[in-house]
Amino acid sequence: MTNRKGQITDKTRIAAVIGGGVIGGGWAARFLLNGWKVHIFDSDSDAAPKIIDVLQNARASLPLLADTALPEEGQLVFCDTLEQAASGAHWIQESVPERLLIKKKVFAALQNAADRNAIIASSTSGFTPTQLREGASHPDQIIVAHPYNPVYLLPVVELVGGADNPYIKRAATLLAALGMKPVILRAEIDAHIGDRLLEAVWREALWLVRDGIATTQDIDQIITHGFGLRWAQMGLFETYRMAGGEAGMRHFLAQFGPALAWPWTKLMDVPDLDDALIDKIVSQSDKQSGHLSIQQLEQIRDRNLVGFLQVLKYHHWAAGQALKDWDDQRPYKAGNFAAQAPFCQHTARVLPSWIDYNGHMTEFRYLQVMSEASDILLATVGLDEAYVETGHSVYTVETHIRHLAEATLGEQIIISTQIISADEKRVHLWHACVTDKGKEVATGEQMWLHVDMKAGCTTPFKPPLKENIAALAVAHAHLPLPVGAGRSIGGR
Repeated sequence: MTNRKGQITDKTRIAAVIGGGVIGGGWAARFLLNGWKVHIFDSDSDAAPKIIDVLQNARASLPLLADTALPEEGQLVFCDTLEQAASGAHWIQESVPERLLIKKKVFAALQNAADRNAIIASSTSGFTPTQLREGASHPDQIIVAHPYNPVYLLPVVELVGGADNPYIKRAATLLAALGMKPVILRAEIDAHIGDRLLEAVWREALWLVRDGIATTQDIDQIITHGFGLRWAQMGLFETYRMAGGEAGMRHFLAQFGPALAWPWTKLMDVPDLDDALIDKIVSQSDKQSGHLSIQQLEQIRDRNLVGFLQVLKYHHWAAGQALKDWDDQRPYKAGNFAAQAPFCQHTARVLPSWIDYNGHMTEFRYLQVMSEASDILLATVGLDEAYVETGHSVYTVETHIRHLAEATLGEQIIISTQIISADEKRVHLWHACVTDKGKEVATGEQMWLHVDMKAGCTTPFKPPLKENIAALAVAHAHLPLPVGAGRSIGGR
């Protein structure tokens, strides 16, 4: 179902994932946590538990990157047939094994079952659209949307299939709305962009291990402790531009360009992956990280990625800019003001990382979800980046949290906010954390002060905060005083 402009509406978005491996599961998580209904088909009877594991990782990490509430999680449907999965889907993501014949058979079946307007995208890391479209009834409908693992965290996706192809253009818009960073290739090529770069590094690494120059751990440490950190924020060319100093890229090319003629690399020569080299790599890899399970490695990877991405997001840089854009697309940012009584625009689900040794949601997470609710309220009344750049902001100067009941793993918490009083500089407010079953688990009472950050003192609210906070205070004036407001800690 679409609106009059032909756009997919929030309540009708359906994505189909064909192939439920690591990549397919990652795609499912990306769509599902953005509110889409997801159909999954995989002929492997063991696919479902693998996908559930991927979803568990995604639920524990993706919400941590969002500064506003994610939409309600969509519905996950495991389908018995490919045709059932494709029925009604607006986006179909093929993630079956990298066998061209298998993929072409899947595409033929999908085009028979899918709507003509549906985007049919392949996760292929190597094949070109021309190869995938051979014999297709509607070739332009088939595109490449190649992601990187984990799909639910890493934003970039390579779109291949013609820059003027309307399916590519729609795909870029839809993926950006999922918090991803589409990069449209100007021409198709085997293995696209990213995997060709990775292949070059991989070939060199194989030689270094084979010739005894380094172990697998040595090579990984060079990357993780060195240029990998630079690449995460600057990439290849921007890094080399800086290496050229104030003279920039031209100086760098003049200084280091001659090295390209030196026999440093072996890119056109590949070592034989014979039993001896395979055993050597496996043995070194087992020694390096064999003490950790794959799930443990995935959890460590996701935790670190969240930290890196949050820093980049704070600085509006590289992959962080895509996350900032994703936040700005979702509702309840500045300009969407509505004087609700009480204000209730933030929900949170208790994640595995929030559980303490007692099996309940740990105490500091309550402050986190209430702070997130505060941020949404402030953004809604007009405290955006432009407002802060004027040198004014709101500081929390006092907080009192009461823990009333236990929140457990998976429970949904709704945070409602009431302004108890407000004047030209201050806001006295109350947060109530209630589960979706109606259980009040915590309350938080806070005092905000509006400050001139340059002068280091309080100052009256400026427009639009002045008018919007006043309107919200009026709307909340008829609400009863919350039970427990004004209490302090003390013995009987």
